[in-house]
Amino acid sequence: MPPSPAAKPSSMTARQEKWFASVVESLQAETGKSLDEWVAIALTCPETKPGARKAWFKAVHGIGTNRASIILGKAFPETAHWARPDDLRDTMWVDESDRAILAAVETAVADMPGLVSAQRKSFTAFSREFQFAAIRPAKGGGAVLGLALEPSTDPRLEAPKRESWSERLKSVLPLAGPADVDAGVKALLKDAWAKS
Repeated sequence: MPPSPAAKPSSMTARQEKWFASVVESLQAETGKSLDEWVAIALTCPETKPGARKAWFKAVHGIGTNRASIILGKAFPETAHWARPDDLRDTMWVDESDRAILAAVETAVADMPGLVSAQRKSFTAFSREFQFAAIRPAKGGGAVLGLALEPSTDPRLEAPKRESWSERLKSVLPLAGPADVDAGVKALLKDAWAKS
């Protein structure tokens, strides 16, 4: 989530922007305090780590994760993970061979109209109206591509086990190297994009 309504990152879809605006707009009516009032409260938080700050908001003020993220992002923009997408990318995609897989996927989706690419804490997401794909480095090397397609779509697709990306991504595909992003994978990405 972005740090303020006026500073939305380009990594949000129109639907995400609308959701974000509705959360900010409803804050006053549902909590009795404006975003600026909550930011002032956030600045009094005794915690220093983002997760501990969110937990403090919930325990002390009954504010849930999404609202706490918005408030804390405005109060402490330098610590908001969306404020430093390149840092997240560099931290996550350290291995050059894994980064080459990411580059191959990014090339495969680059010409898709309406593409929104966003760096998250544990994956790189691709959306149009909805997230249609995501990729993360795999333990031990390579990458895991998540797709908004049923596993039955292609024999190479598997059901995801425990992924942190959108529940819309119903299948995963292990990728050992950039050459695995072949014409078949490009067709799967295009199919997932078309359905988003």
